[in-house]
Amino acid sequence: MTAVDDRPMTTGIVKIFENLEVPEGFKVELLRGVIVMMAGPDVAHNDIVEAVQDQIPRRDWRRLQTQDIAILEETSQPQPDLVVLERGVGPEHGRLMPSEVITLLVEVVSKTSVDRDYGVKRSIYAAARIPAYFIIDPVMAQCVLLTEPVGRGEDADYRRQRITKFGDPTPLEPLGLELDTSEFATYENVRPHRYP
Repeated sequence: MTAVDDRPMTTGIVKIFENLEVPEGFKVELLRGVIVMMAGPDVAHNDIVEAVQDQIPRRDWRRLQTQDIAILEETSQPQPDLVVLERGVGPEHGRLMPSEVITLLVEVVSKTSVDRDYGVKRSIYAAARIPAYFIIDPVMAQCVLLTEPVGRGEDADYRRQRITKFGDPTPLEPLGLELDTSEFATYENVRPHRYP
């Protein structure tokens, strides 16, 4: 008889993830127990994140870059491109921001993150009940706002989806503002994908 231990190794994976030494210029995320390492982003990517952050009023909102998110039930610690929460909410110190206090997460699609941003992260963020997930896609020159999270685990998703093209006014209702996307750049020489 063979004994099999099929208990999830969440504690061990989280401990390995937290103690992982990451080479300079790389970003690391824990997504449903899988450690994902990516090279630094394109300049166009960073310009878009900066443009979005500049349009969100600092007096009302905390706009955090490179902030790890604690999503306990998902064995995930993603690092979105931008985390938005009400000013005065959430911890002032520490590496992890609890998902419960977040209003909006922003991901700018990179040349290699299409499947993660539209697939696994969409499901993880919906399962964590993040009220709004905003995908900015320089491959397809579009923005996708996802709201009304429903479901649990890998079956979680967002009930509402609105797509706008770069250059069109893009309402971000959860923040009470309209985003100007006219200066968002697109990537060169990248094959279009089939999402959303």
